[in-house]
Amino acid sequence: MGRVGVLLLNLGGPDKLEDVGPFLYNLFSDPEIIRLPFRWLQRPLAWFIASRRMKTSQENYKQIGGGSPLRRITEAQGEALKEQLNDLGQEANIYVGMRYWHPYTEEAIAHLTQDDIEKLVILPLYPQFSISTSGSSFRLLEKLWQEDPKLQRLEYTVIPSWYKQRGYLQAMAELIAQEIDQFPNPDDVHIFFSAHGVPKSYVEEAGDPYQQEIEECTYLIMQTLNRPNAHTLAYQSRVGPVEWLQPYTEDALKELGTQGVKDLVVVPISFVSEHIETLQEIDIEYREIAEDAGIHNFRRVPAPNTHPVFIRALADLVIEAMQQPNFKLSQAAQMKKRVKMYPPESWEWGMTTSAEVWNGRIAMLGFIALIIELITGRGLLHMIGLLQ
Repeated sequence: MGRVGVLLLNLGGPDKLEDVGPFLYNLFSDPEIIRLPFRWLQRPLAWFIASRRMKTSQENYKQIGGGSPLRRITEAQGEALKEQLNDLGQEANIYVGMRYWHPYTEEAIAHLTQDDIEKLVILPLYPQFSISTSGSSFRLLEKLWQEDPKLQRLEYTVIPSWYKQRGYLQAMAELIAQEIDQFPNPDDVHIFFSAHGVPKSYVEEAGDPYQQEIEECTYLIMQTLNRPNAHTLAYQSRVGPVEWLQPYTEDALKELGTQGVKDLVVVPISFVSEHIETLQEIDIEYREIAEDAGIHNFRRVPAPNTHPVFIRALADLVIEAMQQPNFKLSQAAQMKKRVKMYPPESWEWGMTTSAEVWNGRIAMLGFIALIIELITGRGLLHMIGLLQ
């Protein structure tokens, strides 16, 4: 085998407070994050949402030190992976490509093409596939491949999702066990899995396998843990007017409080690195909600970060991928379900899923109209509160 490269894909995060606004704009400019009926609306809407959310987001980042640690941790994971692969007899160059902030995926691709890589393994740092995470990065990469003849000559393979990988499950089980064993009665601790949410329409209309993979992953982790603890799965981080996967984390915490749960360990199941949604949303916001609900013994399982068992799992994934037939970006982008990312949707009257989605989109169109009013000097900013 010639020179091998591993491209680690992740979301990215603002390094400092001044980066928050541009980062949010990049995030909401992605049609995989907010699906609109008219593509020309994407950037104006992204600007609007980023402008409305920037100050709140900056305050949240201030609570965790003024920026995201995601880049630092991802680069540390890359270094650890390089060492682990070397120990296993496989030399490899590691590249980090972020979707919405530096180092961008495009920057990583530019570096690896300069290094004359002969075989590339594309490894998203999302254990479960979703349109809005791995899918978005795969679509971008597919576009870059189509535009660059040099990339077209590069042999590559994609790992679309890896939530069933034994080492990953073992690492998660070990991290959970370490936390519940801090309690006087470990078997009585309620294990609370909190996954990043996605709009419900992604699953029901676009065929996103994310919910199925999250549920199966939760089951497999509990099987690997092999403890008698009760557990719950819920979804966090929703934004906007449309319905997201339920139960919502905040609602599930309140419900557990009414059931008399006192000891709780939260597992950030869809995250492999510490960032704003673990350090601020779970550790601060959800902790307060839990305490208000009467759950006073609240602990959180750390993200895998550079846990040795987790890094070995990533190394095993890379080696296994190199030994199997190549999996192409076109296959990965279709999520192995042979469905379109943006299926044609017909209008339906009544309380239907399609109607709910279009209602959300109409609300977004309303936001654009208000922006136009602002530009023309006839703004009604005091009437806007939906996305705060």
